[in-house]
Amino acid sequence: MASECTFERGNITIGEALEATALTAGHRPVDFSDAAAIQAAEVRATGRTNIVPGGVAAAAQSAATRNARAERDDEKTKLGEILTDATTKLPADKPVTRRDAEGVIGAELRNDPNLSTRPGGVAASVAAAARLNLQINQTNEQNN
Repeated sequence: MASECTFERGNITIGEALEATALTAGHRPVDFSDAAAIQAAEVRATGRTNIVPGGVAAAAQSAATRNARAERDDEKTKLGEILTDATTKLPADKPVTRRDAEGVIGAELRNDPNLSTRPGGVAASVAAAARLNLQINQTNEQNN
């Protein structure tokens, strides 16, 4: 099994997983569970213990707060508006690991009223990236 610290070229980064969410669920309004998952992802990508002022997580938190007050869906900020070009908005990025996925999934679950994640959402995209990275690393180990 590949070590979480050993990454080969071609691994999917946290920023890329967030950008994938913009493609799969970009039409959905940002809610508090999305904001929490994005915050968990940003913290893991940057290695910081807090969110980056003006960063992706800060924008998601602001959007979730505004969306909770908005009366109409067309007034709400969508995930795609926040997560498009996430790799350029993050001050640092790294390949997604299983631990990263677990942290993001946990954040989304804890902040969802139904204790669930959404298909194609932030947690699902990060988990898919972690699975793909594991497969890439296992294949690379077998070929070496």
